[in-house]
Amino acid sequence: MARAAGRHGGLDRQAVLLAAGLADLAVSTLGSAVGAVRGLLRRSDAAELAAEAQDDLMARGRLVLDRYAAVPPAHLEILARHALARRAADDV
Repeated sequence: MARAAGRHGGLDRQAVLLAAGLADLAVSTLGSAVGAVRGLLRRSDAAELAAEAQDDLMARGRLVLDRYAAVPPAHLEILARHALARRAADDV
C-alpha cells in the first residue's frame, strides 16, 4: 500500500486528481446537456441564453479555483510587507 501511495504522489495528490476528474466529467456532461437543450429550444433567444449560462458557469468555476487553489502568502511574508510599508511611511 505504501508503494502504491508513493507511486501516485500520496493521498493528497490522489484526492486532487479524483476531484479534477470528477469536475471534468461534470463539465463534459453539462456541455452535452447544454447541447441537447439548445437542440430542443429552437427559439430565437435560446442560443443566447445557453451562451450566458455557459459564461456564468465558467465564471463560477474561476471563482472556485481562485478561492480554493490559491495558496495564501506566508504569515511572515505579510509581516515583512507591513514593516516595509511602515518604514516607507516613516521615511516620507
